[in-house]
Amino acid sequence: MMDFDVLFIGSGHATWHAAVALLQAGKHVAIVERDLVGGTCTNYGCDAKIALDAPLQLTEQLTRFNGSGVKGNVTIDWPSLMAYKHQVIDPLAPSMSQMFTKMGIEMITGDGVLTDAHTVKVGERSYTADKIVIGTGQRPASLNIDGAEYIHDSREFLSLADMPQRLTFIGAGVIAIEFAAMAATMGREVHVVEFTERALSAFDKTYVDRLQAKLAQQGVQFHFGEAVNAVTKTAEGLTVTTKAGLTIQTDYVLGATGRVANVENLGLEELGIAASRRGIPVNDHLQTSVPNIYASGDIIDKKQPKLTPTATFESNYIAGQILGNTEPISYPAIPSVVFAMPRIAEVGVTLATAQADDEYHTQVVPFGKQLAFEYKHALDAEMTLVFDHAGDLVGASVYADDAEELINVLTMVINGHFTGSQLRQQIFAFPSSTSGILDLLAGMLSQA
Repeated sequence: MMDFDVLFIGSGHATWHAAVALLQAGKHVAIVERDLVGGTCTNYGCDAKIALDAPLQLTEQLTRFNGSGVKGNVTIDWPSLMAYKHQVIDPLAPSMSQMFTKMGIEMITGDGVLTDAHTVKVGERSYTADKIVIGTGQRPASLNIDGAEYIHDSREFLSLADMPQRLTFIGAGVIAIEFAAMAATMGREVHVVEFTERALSAFDKTYVDRLQAKLAQQGVQFHFGEAVNAVTKTAEGLTVTTKAGLTIQTDYVLGATGRVANVENLGLEELGIAASRRGIPVNDHLQTSVPNIYASGDIIDKKQPKLTPTATFESNYIAGQILGNTEPISYPAIPSVVFAMPRIAEVGVTLATAQADDEYHTQVVPFGKQLAFEYKHALDAEMTLVFDHAGDLVGASVYADDAEELINVLTMVINGHFTGSQLRQQIFAFPSSTSGILDLLAGMLSQA
């Protein structure tokens, strides 16, 4: 007899949603975790970032109303803000652990290593399970250069006791741009060094360029086509140098050159389960090459965005599979967001794809100007919508303060295949930015 029906390696969103669902369905489940319960997003990722970001975004929004009812400047005290973050975030892991234990999920602390298709060894003890789910996520990639020991990662940045005066970010992806925006909003000297020729390559260039120009106005200095080859400690701080000879004097260096899957030391090779820096390949039921072993979340080698909501979706899907669902996984349109000031959000068919394919047409909606009083005087807020030949919304890119909220509404329209007539059958709260945008959208959609 097996110790458990299902054993999960990792306790983030990629696993715990399934664990709870299976427990509620009467299964005996366990979670193995070597670090903080709840995983990266809960403890040192998305949640921590938003806790720190919200006051910074608010100060940014208030500046638009200087002379229109707002006087003076709001300043951010980073040590106090960090204390608030710790107050909010630090209790989450222990409270989640206590909650899972109280529910009846067995929590096992340590490194889980597969020893056969049904056995996971943790320390000196082995546990057996009918099904095993691997959800060990990713970690920041590290640079193999001189002075690498002086380069910090995102987890360390989100626990900074105080904001340095001079910061240099290696990389120009989502993490680097989000953190650079935070530092720039506080008036710090910021450098972004990127090997390629542009920032945020996965997002529409029009809005990336607009955000980059805005950050440049705040003093952020971008250095494209530059490969960092060393970080040197000096009496005044740190010196970052590139292969082309660029030299930057700074106080803090953050490496944000991507993330790699946590596939090492899991016993995958011994079981013949393929794995790489990109993750573990799975079939359309999220099974590895060993059918009773699943992979979930960022550990999967996949084309879908590696995001918390994707991991949650996969976790719930795996629970359904174990409970008897036999349908292959089918992903809906998945939104992605850059939490800078303002945000950039995208979902569905990209603008680049739409512009290269006659099947689609696009419509630019400068809603910040059209809905100025509803959208809090953010006159540069804008979105570009992608429609197919039938007039259905299939993609969107948004540049706005609350793009993350607007993209959720647009995602529902896309996944629900809403027509203009169906939107007009709804009544939305007014005055609000979403109601105005949905009114505009209703007139653009197919009326069938």
